[in-house]
Amino acid sequence: MASFVSPHLLLAVLFISFFQFNLAARRLADTQQPLLFQYHNGPLLTGKISINLIWYGKFKPTQRAIISDFITSLSTSTPTTAQPSVATWWKTTEKYYHLINSKKPSTLLLSLGNQILDENYSLGKSLSNQQIETLASKADVAVEGFCMSKCGTHGSSKGASIQGKSNKYAYVWVGNSETQCPGQCAWPFHQPIYGPQSPPLVAPNNDVGLDGMVINLASLLAGTTTNPFGNGYFQGPKDAPLEAASACPGVYGKGAYPGYAGDLLVDPTSGASYNANGANGRKYLVPALFDPSTQSCSTLV
Repeated sequence: MASFVSPHLLLAVLFISFFQFNLAARRLADTQQPLLFQYHNGPLLTGKISINLIWYGKFKPTQRAIISDFITSLSTSTPTTAQPSVATWWKTTEKYYHLINSKKPSTLLLSLGNQILDENYSLGKSLSNQQIETLASKADVAVEGFCMSKCGTHGSSKGASIQGKSNKYAYVWVGNSETQCPGQCAWPFHQPIYGPQSPPLVAPNNDVGLDGMVINLASLLAGTTTNPFGNGYFQGPKDAPLEAASACPGVYGKGAYPGYAGDLLVDPTSGASYNANGANGRKYLVPALFDPSTQSCSTLV
């Protein structure tokens, strides 16, 4: 039975050429005890990869700019002067590559690719996971499992053959939590539904839904690059793995604890909380990443 993800959907598609498949979700909660973060001998994403965005549903140009600027901010080839930065945060993922081959580690360079607008809901307003794959392969929605167990997910599938070679793409979908379950998927910018009740923080881009999407997209991009096909880096069971960011839930700065995101930077003008500077003067809140060299969660601030 399909229960159904969010009134608006962002699908980030990364086109690559590997040939294994699995699905991993960024889950809202996990009751397992901490386990050793392990490498399962599968490939990680490498090379120059474009992230193509499919906007499913109605998004304002200003909202799309928040996400596209974030993708641009990931690149270390055009570093942001202001520190700490999104690019500095992203460099933590390089440690996963060094552990595989410390003498000649592979590199990954992400860039913003094409953006496709699907404002007329070509597949309807309730999508199953299979339809998410259909969207990815092509280019006010509810998606299977949104709010109940996850704020987004990532996976991979086979694409069309090009010049006789089998193609593979990895994808990430993130639901817009502006109207559905913001207390789960837009925290700490919205009052939490469960747990300690602390006042919500001011969103750095003045958009609770989109700033929440940035957090979830950042988490899932880190999981996609380090565990793209279900046999990379993760801890716990394969069908419910904890990955580079999801292994550090609710941690955004030093001193974080349940209900408290950590000691964050605060913009003196807007009062917004953030921990990373991005392209075009943007400020973002990005999640802690699990540092495989120290076996601990690493934050920018």
